[in-house]
This record gives sequence, C-alpha cells and structure tokens, in this order.
Amino acid sequence: MTEPPTPPGDRPPTMRGAVAGSLLVATILLCAAIGLGLGALVGAPVALGLAGLFAGVPLGIVVVIRRFRDL
Repeated sequence: MTEPPTPPGDRPPTMRGAVAGSLLVATILLCAAIGLGLGALVGAPVALGLAGLFAGVPLGIVVVIRRFRDL
C-alpha cells in the first residue's frame, strides 16, 4: 500500500539551505555597500568598501546562525 499524502504543514521545508545562503550573501553585499557609501563620503570608497565586505562575512554568519539555529 502507498502512504497517504502528508499535509503541507507536516513536511519539513526543503529550501532552508538556499535561504540561508541567500541571507549570507545579502548581508555581505549590504555591508560592502554601506562601506562603499561611507567611503565615498570620506574619499576612500575602495578601502572602506573592502572593509565592509570583509566585515560582512562574520556578520552574515551570525545572522544565519541566529535565524537558522536548527540547520
């Protein structure tokens, strides 16, 4: 016999890894954009853009860990 179909609420979400990766990339890009914008104001867009990019990596990891504790 075949199993009855499970209701949509009982199935685990299937795209959580993709959402976590997208959240990580979005956080990195947002930090880089903020750094670039601040750098444009003070005259050092490349340096502060790169600083924002590198600062976005650990911040993105923290955001993903806080959002997806069970992954």
